[in-house]
Amino acid sequence: MNVTAILFEGFETLDMFGPVEMLGASGQFETKFYSLEGGVVTSHQGVPVQTEMLDEAHEPEVLLLPGGMGVYAMLEDDSFIERLAELSKKATYVLSVCNGAFLYARAGVLDGCRATTYKARMDRAEEMFPQVKWERSARWIVDGNIYVSSGVSAGTDMALGFIADVCGRDCAEKTARYAEYTWNSNPENDPFAC
Repeated sequence: MNVTAILFEGFETLDMFGPVEMLGASGQFETKFYSLEGGVVTSHQGVPVQTEMLDEAHEPEVLLLPGGMGVYAMLEDDSFIERLAELSKKATYVLSVCNGAFLYARAGVLDGCRATTYKARMDRAEEMFPQVKWERSARWIVDGNIYVSSGVSAGTDMALGFIADVCGRDCAEKTARYAEYTWNSNPENDPFAC
């Protein structure tokens, strides 16, 4: 299954590469990285990633979006939001980590849906996007084909939850064991809830 991973300047490294590690380690997913203009995009922590132009992304099966400080600039980029909305409609599954949910909310993808986000940004999320049913206590939430996780490391747990749903729990458990990762497999078990 193909994964269209969308990056932007200032994305949060673990938001993207925690899920990418688990998806890749499962042996069931192949990830390609895209950004609005293509080329090298650098995470908030200074990690450079070579990307393809977002216009070259077609028929994504899994759409994956990180959060990070760069989210706030992207909220103002109408061409990015428009393209994100288009791709979300085509995707079989839509995934976000941390405040990446803000971008899906801005694109209308989360209208009327249950969602969560980074706890320190929850007040802002509720204020900016009242059409979304924000939940403060959740490691991640599944609403139809949409998977959204709370803060940074929660994306890794969500990715394993997604693998369990799509490929079977045994696959998710084997992937976590391979990575020597202790998976919080209950999306309602949120030790960081406010």
